[in-house]
Amino acid sequence: MEQSSEQSGSAPRGGRIRIAMRITGRVQGVIFRQGARRQALALGITGFARNNADGTVLIVAEGEREALDAFTAWCRSGPPLARVDSLDLEPASAGDTPFTDFEIQ
Repeated sequence: MEQSSEQSGSAPRGGRIRIAMRITGRVQGVIFRQGARRQALALGITGFARNNADGTVLIVAEGEREALDAFTAWCRSGPPLARVDSLDLEPASAGDTPFTDFEIQ
């Protein structure tokens, strides 16, 4: 994944794009996924967040470009107890079916 501040995700439908983020740092055990879900729902973003075995968090998010920009900005710092060392961002395949919610996996 490349580190980027620009969204260039795949445009599945209606101007919505899908991106994938891999977030490293102190991002597990600090309510990162729950905070991401709250932010995503407030911004109209769908997708999921999950912990990876290597200590990172993977987020796949789908939404309007402006909402994804705001969401990515939040993910760069996360909740108060988190420490984000890096956020790698890349376009994600739109898939056959749009997400209908933002889930914690």
